[in-house]
Amino acid sequence: MNPLRRVRRYSLMFFALLNVYSLALFAEPNENPFPEFKLSLVVTDLNNPWAFVFLEQDKLLITEKSGRLLLVQHGHIQSWILGIPEVLNQGQGGLMDVALHPDYQNNGWIYLSYAYEDDEGNATRVIRGHLDNYTFIDQQIIFTASPLKQTPVHYGARLAFLPDNSLLITVGDGFDYREEAQRLTSQLGKIIRVNDDGSLPSDNPFASHKEYDPYIYSYGHRNPQGLIYDHVNNRIIAHEHGPTGGDEINVIEAGENYGWPVITKGTDYSGALISPYKTYPGMRLPNFDWTPSVAPSSMIQYKGAMFNELKGDLLISTLKSHDIKWLQMKDNQFIQQHSILGHLNHRIRDIDEDGDGAIYVLTDGENASLIKLTAKDVIVETSQITTE
Repeated sequence: MNPLRRVRRYSLMFFALLNVYSLALFAEPNENPFPEFKLSLVVTDLNNPWAFVFLEQDKLLITEKSGRLLLVQHGHIQSWILGIPEVLNQGQGGLMDVALHPDYQNNGWIYLSYAYEDDEGNATRVIRGHLDNYTFIDQQIIFTASPLKQTPVHYGARLAFLPDNSLLITVGDGFDYREEAQRLTSQLGKIIRVNDDGSLPSDNPFASHKEYDPYIYSYGHRNPQGLIYDHVNNRIIAHEHGPTGGDEINVIEAGENYGWPVITKGTDYSGALISPYKTYPGMRLPNFDWTPSVAPSSMIQYKGAMFNELKGDLLISTLKSHDIKWLQMKDNQFIQQHSILGHLNHRIRDIDEDGDGAIYVLTDGENASLIKLTAKDVIVETSQITTE
């Protein structure tokens, strides 16, 4: 039987949730070796922010789902950026990721992802432009996911550049369209690769297959919102939201199938079995998974010198478990997981580091904040955050 048909059949079979959650790949240790740090507030009163990026030290851009792009400098909101296109601020949609071209200092290109809508439906869209006197100008559409969908959820929308300056874009499955993740004629449930101007890279895995979409880089994804290039091991790493459980980290390789919805450790929110399969021929298993779900929202590979113990490791923000996951790596393998910032009890939307190696985390929702983590012996001039 076609595995997608069998998935649909099992999705209609409801069952009582007993003790079906699997353990994470590595248990949390009793002692957390994360180095000592102190917290400070950088900026407060943010309204449903989604992502941020440093233009230079102490100068950054923050996106808000409503469509506002904020310029923040020295801990103060300097201005809203004018000229941002209208976004679909509904459900999980809105203005989402922001990224700089690797040669930004020379070409000034800034990339934005957002939920686009027209009379036919909505989609993940990516544009680029320049910042001039607090206005976003010279706008170019880089990518619009196809086909359009009706659900305002599962956009993906994370951006990451590769060393050749090509751009990876995550596109979610649209929730009600999960079978599209397995169809190579659809861009839903995929990681897409384009050149920095939106054109097609000639070495994409399906560029020479007339029957497939040539922009697809990998497929079988649900809602990937973490995406980096691992410069230490020269590989792409992504994480994605599962349903009830089955959040995944995957090492991404060109043309590979990552299984959704045919293989998953998660169950549907209703309690229905999504698929009878945990493995399937030709489909990649995750390198790491969380069951129950932690809802991973973003990720960096730490490169700085302020926290030497973290160098080369992954830091992953989470929404559901309200913490940062520190995933240690050794010899190209994930070896141990630890958690920090759980005592703040905040959903965490995004994470990054500045040029000094200080770590910044962006909380989620209304009245959100940007928080800075520094080593204990570093002088912090911004106002202190209360953690009691």
